[in-house]
Amino acid sequence: MHATERERLILELMQPRGFASYQEFIANLDASPATIRRDLERMAQEGQLVRVRGGAKLPGQPGGGGAVPMLSGVPFHANICHHRSEKAAIGKAAAALCAPGEAVMIDGGSTTLQMCPHIEGLHLQVLTNSLHIVDALLPQQETRVLVPAGSVFREQNIILSAAGEESMPRFHAPKLFMGAAAVGPHGIMQADVVLVAAERRLIERAEQIVLLVDSSKFRGPSGNVVCGLEEIDIVITDSGVTDDERRIVEKAGVQLIIAE
Repeated sequence: MHATERERLILELMQPRGFASYQEFIANLDASPATIRRDLERMAQEGQLVRVRGGAKLPGQPGGGGAVPMLSGVPFHANICHHRSEKAAIGKAAAALCAPGEAVMIDGGSTTLQMCPHIEGLHLQVLTNSLHIVDALLPQQETRVLVPAGSVFREQNIILSAAGEESMPRFHAPKLFMGAAAVGPHGIMQADVVLVAAERRLIERAEQIVLLVDSSKFRGPSGNVVCGLEEIDIVITDSGVTDDERRIVEKAGVQLIIAE
């Protein structure tokens, strides 16, 4: 791809919100990361864009990645449409692991959201960073809902903070239910480093980590590693998982639950 064509695509990627992340440039341009960095630097020198942490913004736009919170990866509204029946079964199986009256953490995601109808009546305390999950749990009068402080990332409708520990309630839970963009021998992966940092903070507060992923996530693209597979206690997935993928989980010493 010629430099002129790359410049046009770079500007197009920034148009919808005035900002695009470095990961978005890599995913959409047929060029190496080094080439993209040189393109961005040249365009910044020419005044076509402004380099900011995590990406670039159009001139005149306020802030950058921090002022317009966006995450790399598939937006929630698109992701929730994929593998709906599998995610529903996985969510139900995950909810069955909750003990009445206990405190749990439920990380934001289209699969973890499916737990919500099935925890009604359990009188749980739920810490979640997902506004979708908050919305689903609010009608449950006996479910206590806690949220961290931070910025709202609109496309995923989750609350995250780079500030770290001080933005989180003092909360420790027997179980953390989380999703992932991809799963493989190298571990649990997410598309955005901001998600990685947030999920590491949740992992540190839980005694048991339960991963909710439909089988397609075993064949997903590589990303930023959140943790090794051996740090996970239970993986809940669907029957589409292959024998090789089952062996990867079992080799790591992780319990595998197939949701039907």
